[in-house]
This record gives sequence, structure tokens and C-alpha cells, in this order.
Amino acid sequence: MNYLNSLTNKKTLKKTFSLAFVLRVAALVILVMGACFAVYLRNERSTINLAAINPEYAKQQVHYASLIATRRTELKTIAKSDPQLYKEFSAEIAKMDSTYKKLNNDLATSPDQEAVLRAMIRNLQIQTEVLNQQLNVIEQFNEFKNPQKNETKDI
Repeated sequence: MNYLNSLTNKKTLKKTFSLAFVLRVAALVILVMGACFAVYLRNERSTINLAAINPEYAKQQVHYASLIATRRTELKTIAKSDPQLYKEFSAEIAKMDSTYKKLNNDLATSPDQEAVLRAMIRNLQIQTEVLNQQLNVIEQFNEFKNPQKNETKDI
């Protein structure tokens, strides 16, 4: 009988949370939301409207950034066939990209934002030129390899 009473008591017991537990969960939610909001505000402040500085430079920045994205995609095609070459080429671009990111961070605090923006665009131009040269090297290398294969087949 005692066993039956304990079973019915367990079934009728409702799970309750203590006030302290609820307050801890609420405080944790508020802290997480506050941290997310702080990160959001930090990103908002660091985002600068390039068109407000110089609309022509802003257009150039978008143009070169899209060219670079396209060239990087083309460059990734060699990753499987020649991973070492891809690694070397990517390291070169990564150096220039880190310089660009540093310039972008400096843009917000620079007294001469237009000069920094010009330097950013010049960096993007150089990245584009380097990527074009890298793709030309790959193309020439592939052309060099292919005729040799065809010559050995003809013999």
C-alpha cells in the first residue's frame, strides 16, 4: 500500500521551478542579448559609407571587389590539380588582403579618409593584377603541358 501511495504522489507532483532558477535564466538571457547588441553597435559604427566619402571611389571599390571574387573563384579551380601552386598563389593574395583589411579598419579613424580610400582601391587594383598574372601563368603552364602530351601520343 505504501508503494502505491508513493506512485500516485509522484504522478500528481507537478514540476515547479524555484524563483532563483527563473531569475538566473532571465539574467543569462539578458546578458546574452546585451552582448549581441554591443557587437551589433560596434559593427554599425565601424561600417563607413564609402559613397559619402567619394562616390566614384565607392563604385571602383565595388567593381574591383567583384573582379577579385571572380578571379579567386577561377584560381580555386587549380586547387585540386596543383595544390602547392594554389597554396603559394593564395598566400600572396592573403598578404594583400590583410593589408586591405587594415586600411579598412583605419578608414574610420583617419583624418584623411579619402587618402585611405584611394590606398584601399590601389590595393584592390594590385590584387586584381596579381590574380590576372597568376591565372595567365596557370594558363601558359597548361598550354605547355598539353602540347607535350599530344606530341607523345603522335609518336
